Amino acid sequence: MKTLSPKQEQILQYICDFIEENNYPPSVRDIQSGCTISSTSVVDYNMRALETHGYINRNKAVARGLELLWKNEETQQKQDQIREIPLLGQIAAGTPIDVPNSESSWVQQAEEIIPVSSHMLGKNKDIFALRVKGTSMIDDLIDDGDIILLKPAKSAEKGQKVAVWLKDEAATTLKRYYPEGNQIRLQPANKTMDPIITKSENVEIQAIFIGSIRPADE
Repeated sequence: MKTLSPKQEQILQYICDFIEENNYPPSVRDIQSGCTISSTSVVDYNMRALETHGYINRNKAVARGLELLWKNEETQQKQDQIREIPLLGQIAAGTPIDVPNSESSWVQQAEEIIPVSSHMLGKNKDIFALRVKGTSMIDDLIDDGDIILLKPAKSAEKGQKVAVWLKDEAATTLKRYYPEGNQIRLQPANKTMDPIITKSENVEIQAIFIGSIRPADE
């Protein structure tokens, strides 16, 4: 690896810390704000240097299309750790399925405990897992029977994959979240399936998707 300037070292460390804490990469404006840099063009200049030296990879056609290629010793040690995550049941990735009620959806007794590498979880706390039922998220590489990892949340960014409680239907589902005026579009990642479009007050975000696990064939 090439020698970096102090500013490039600062940006690289910020990227590492941001991904560890949030489990997704920072935007250019996140880096500008977090590193107190005067403009986005200065951020871009230094990120091009990091990319040239092999520390990061960028896909500008994708929002937050930043991949970290370098890990320091502390980060690598954290990634080698294993955490035990409770598997609480199943969630539909197709037609919503019934659950007892919104208060008990995520606190039911775990069916089993699954080991998960810490690098998938970052600094996220209170992570739980659900088994997917259905194929509406197949284009996001989430298939029937997969295990998804979620962190509790009450809000989400546009386009994030979320577990939501549909109050009128008394059901929960995994979809991409798109607020559109006074409606919410819950978009499947399957071209053969239609979105769920419902009024905003009918949707309660309960968790944000942070990763998935494909069980080994038995």
